[in-house]
Formats: sequence, C-alpha cells, structure tokens
Amino acid sequence: MSTQETTARRIVRDLAACLIGSALVGISLSVFTIPNDIAPGGVSGLATALGYICKIRVSLMALLLNIPIILAAWRNLGKRSLSYTVLCIGLLSLFIELSDRFLPPYTGNLIIAAVYGGVFCGIGTGILFLRGITTGGTDLLALVLRKFFRNIPSGILLMIIDSSVVLIAVLIFRDIEVALTSAITIYVSSKLIDTMAQGVDYAKVIYIITDQGDTISQALNTGTDRGNTVLRATGGYSGAEKQLVITVTKRNVLAQTLQLIKEIDPAAFTFVTNSTEVHGGGFRLD
Repeated sequence: MSTQETTARRIVRDLAACLIGSALVGISLSVFTIPNDIAPGGVSGLATALGYICKIRVSLMALLLNIPIILAAWRNLGKRSLSYTVLCIGLLSLFIELSDRFLPPYTGNLIIAAVYGGVFCGIGTGILFLRGITTGGTDLLALVLRKFFRNIPSGILLMIIDSSVVLIAVLIFRDIEVALTSAITIYVSSKLIDTMAQGVDYAKVIYIITDQGDTISQALNTGTDRGNTVLRATGGYSGAEKQLVITVTKRNVLAQTLQLIKEIDPAAFTFVTNSTEVHGGGFRLD
C-alpha cells in the first residue's frame, strides 16, 4: 500500500470519527442532559448552565465558549489537531441543534437520563480520543492553564474545571440534585472513555514457575492455540533451577488454561495479571 493510500485511509477514518463521535455527544446533550438540567462538566456543562440564564441555545453557547479557548491554545496544537478540533467543535454544535430539533428529549427518571447521557457522551468522546481528536473544551482549557499552574497535573486541572462547572450549574439551577446527577454522568462517561482507550478485550497474562516448562509449553501450544515463552529461572531461596513459562490468553479461556497447567504440574507456582492492551498474535493487529 502506498503512502498516499495510507494517508487517505487515515483521513477517512479521522473524518468518520469526527462525525460519529460528535453526533453521539450531541445526542447525549440534547436528548438526556440538557432537558434534565444535568451539567456533564466541561464546556458542554457550562453552556447548559449559561444557556439557561442567558436564554441562548446550548449549541450556540458551546460554540461561543470554545472560540476563546481555541484562540488561547492554538499555538500549542499541531496543524492536524487544530484542524480536527475546530471541525469537531462545529460538528458538535450542529449535532446538538439537529438532535434537539429531530429527536424527542428524555424527561423521565433522572438517574436513567444521567446514566445514558454518560454512555452516549463517553462512547462519542472515546471514539474521538482513539483517533487523537477532541471536541475542544476542558482538554484545551487545561492545556492553557498548564502555562500558569505548571506544578499541577493535567488530571487534577481537569477535575477542578469539571467540579467548578458543576458548582456553577448548581448555583444557577438552585438544585443540589444537579450535582448528584452530573456526577453520575461524568463518572459513567469517564469510565467508558478509559475502557475504550485501554481496550474492552482485557487479556490475562499467566506466569508459571515449574520444573516441567517444556511439557507445559507444548500443552499450551496444542491445547489453547496460544503461544508462550519459556525462560530459565533460579529460585531465590532454594537456588533450584526452574523454568518460567509466560503466556497471554483471553478471559474466556482463562479457566481452561489454568486447568491444563494444573493437570500437568499440580505443584507449579502460577499467578495471573491483567493486561489492558495486547497487540498481535491473535489479539489487536493495529
């Protein structure tokens, strides 16, 4: 595949992520959070609160709030990041407006609204993050504030910004329930973003310290269709020569793999750890 074809495919994927991610975030806001006075942190939450008192549509308010942030942060962004961020800011405002006009708002149970608002927002934002794109807002604001507060980690800055937005919303709506439901939306959204960034298909790394490493290795190759690595090891206390077998497997075959190891060497010392991202060998290839 030529470099031009690779670049074209990347651009198509980036544009698709911008469309789908912005649409999902727009649906989250228009259908679930805005009709229920939920402020999901960031610029969107601030736009919800300020739009309420200024009688300005949230789509327009979000656009207006993002403009000064973009102007303050543009020097810190590369050409690609700046282009896609500006595009997503415009698309988000567009999809907020379209969703408000053509989709019915949910005004039933507040908890359900908060959870589903977080789900749609988290998936949409996660899709964008996987392509290294944002919808502007708090991410860029934290980038700007880092110039003035260099000793404060970006994660803490983001938490302070989101907390401040929720506090402003509580004062504007004069309802403590706003804080509770907004916290649910922010939590659900952030967990989904983390899950998408790390990978949904968590893998298990199995370490086996044994005297029968070659036999276990062969059994794993034929019985689980997974590769493994065999290393020489020495017991720190006993000084005995051992073998260390390392293999990575998916969660759905973990029990089968452990049982296979136990059948070959019941005395093997085995421990399992989580791996949130694995590439190649039957796992992710990208």
